[in-house]
Order: sequence, then structure tokens, then C-alpha cells
Amino acid sequence: MRHDETVTEEYPADGTAAHGAGPPDEELMRALYHEHAGPLFGFVLHLVAGDRQRAEDVVQETLVRAWRNLHHLDPKAGSLRPWLVTVARRIVIDGHRGALARPREVGDAPLELLPAEDELERALRMMTITDALGDLTPAHREIIVETYLKGRTAAEAATELGIPAGTVRSRVFYALRALRLALEERGVTS
Repeated sequence: MRHDETVTEEYPADGTAAHGAGPPDEELMRALYHEHAGPLFGFVLHLVAGDRQRAEDVVQETLVRAWRNLHHLDPKAGSLRPWLVTVARRIVIDGHRGALARPREVGDAPLELLPAEDELERALRMMTITDALGDLTPAHREIIVETYLKGRTAAEAATELGIPAGTVRSRVFYALRALRLALEERGVTS
């Protein structure tokens, strides 16, 4: 049915219905909805494995596409249901293909099961250690920084500091003992 034919046959030139029901497109869409929405919903519900929300969305999108293509549709030529079913099936197929192209979405529930490190606790621990390092002698602090914080071996630290490797090992031993005492004074136990 062509839109201009409907207006000239059933509606006055001002676009209102002769019996006061509304514009022709609106009436046609109401008729399409009342006649086809229920059976279309049942068909689509089967295609989307019982997902009622998805089925409602597909039916709505199908009817929107019918509304957009009203000028191509001819309700007098027979039932529009085959066309609507084809459109709905294609929408479902496109949705399925689109879902396969994207990574699967998951909710936040699995994240709640993962233990999360408390950053505040870590920051407080680092501040305490930094304060305790400040209590060490410069030689002990320097050896802890080279071996533990920079990850150097005793030989590498000896080369970097220009002292024998035996001295590095000895200083590490006494620096760790002094650091442990400084941390215990602050209430930190190992």
C-alpha cells in the first residue's frame, strides 16, 4: 500500500482520520501490533531460547523496521507475517553473530570472590618500613637498599659500593637485625 493512496482514500487532506482515530501510519502500526505481535513474540521466544526480554526487544525492533518500511508494505497483498518473521529471524541471527564477535560479558560476582589486597594496609606498612630504615646507620641503610630494594647480589653490591663481598654480607646481617629491632619498636612483628 502506498502512503499517499491511504491518505486520499481513507483520510481527509489534513491527515486526520475521518472517524477521529489518528494518522494513517499510527493506525496501521496499531493494526500490525494487534495482529502480529503475539504470534511473533512466540516465534522469537523459541529462537532466543526462552529469553523473554530479548524476545520483546526483537519484536519491538521488527515492528520498528515495519514502521520504517511502511511505504514498501502492502497489507492488501496478503499477510505481512512472513515478512515480519523473516525480519525477526534476521535480527536474532545478527544478534547472535554480534555476540560471537564480542568477548562474553560477565558480572561482578566473580570479582567479589577474589581477595583484594588492602592498599591502605600496604601503604601504612611501607611508611613504617621507610621510617625504620631512617633509624639505621647510613652504612646499614645503604646495604639494605643495594641488596633488598635494588635486588643486587653480595658481589654486585660490593662492586657498586667499592667494599669487599664479605663486608657486604656482614653488613646485611647486622642491618637486618637493626631493621628488625626498629620495626619491633614500632609495633610491627614478623
